Amino acid sequence: MRSFDLTSLELFVSACETGSMVKAAQRAHIVTSAVSKRMSQLEARVGVPLFARKAHGMAPTDAGLALLEHARAVLNGVDRMDQDMQAYAAGGGGYVRILASGSPIVGPLVSDISTFLKSPGNKNVHVEMEECNSPGVIEGVRLGAASLGVCWDATSKVDLQTLPYYSEEVCLLVPQTHQLASRSEVKLTDLLAFPVVGGQPLYGTLQGLIDRLAAQAGLHLDQKIVVHSYEAALRVIASGLAIGIMPSSVAELTGAALGLKQIRLNEPWARRKYLICFRNKADLAPAAQRLLHHLQRNAPSEGASGA
Repeated sequence: MRSFDLTSLELFVSACETGSMVKAAQRAHIVTSAVSKRMSQLEARVGVPLFARKAHGMAPTDAGLALLEHARAVLNGVDRMDQDMQAYAAGGGGYVRILASGSPIVGPLVSDISTFLKSPGNKNVHVEMEECNSPGVIEGVRLGAASLGVCWDATSKVDLQTLPYYSEEVCLLVPQTHQLASRSEVKLTDLLAFPVVGGQPLYGTLQGLIDRLAAQAGLHLDQKIVVHSYEAALRVIASGLAIGIMPSSVAELTGAALGLKQIRLNEPWARRKYLICFRNKADLAPAAQRLLHHLQRNAPSEGASGA
């Protein structure tokens, strides 16, 4: 079995990310010749070139890209191992890192983690949570940056295992005085006459789906106002500048307080199912396995069809 030096792997990842051995050396606070020597040794060890020279810097070869994926997974695994051991050394009960898209965080996830940590057997577990879009959740879990992820089931989940978590509707939010406020439900075509707040960072995968469906139907939504958070979108809607498509958890939490009307979207894509994803259930640390079991146990019964 070949051994790989962790420092060399860290420098390799840095060189790939910066496209420069000089910048990788600056990031590591060492001389460039030391980075160059380690990269030469790494190439000699694997037996293939890992970098190709470009007009402005360097880029990983196909073999380099393959090693980059493995190196990130190894380094993330070592980082998680270190954090887990530190948690035990400090008298804790383990460490769990979880990635989640915005809707589950606004929805049931925070409450479920809170009840998990209040259980006597888990009070010393350290849980770290980070928000990112659904593709970012999948990539992070796949590369070992987190033990668990929670994301929309429409996202590709190659090489990961999944379990259902919960389901929710996306709805239309409008001011109480809006022309559509008297409607009990609407379709996507009903929105064409009105400005709709948009933003890829806000809606992530949902925004991409809406754009794709509109284009396929030959429709064009008026999205002149683009924001980057649910809070900003809610303020725009409350001001009357635009209407907006929102997860029901966001609408129920904040929409009513702003005087907004929640209207059902009569579209097949309006019901979203969320999954818990992980690389291999058998390989999860005990604390992560207990958290996974807790999330599954507390999942609403309708989520059982989301696998």
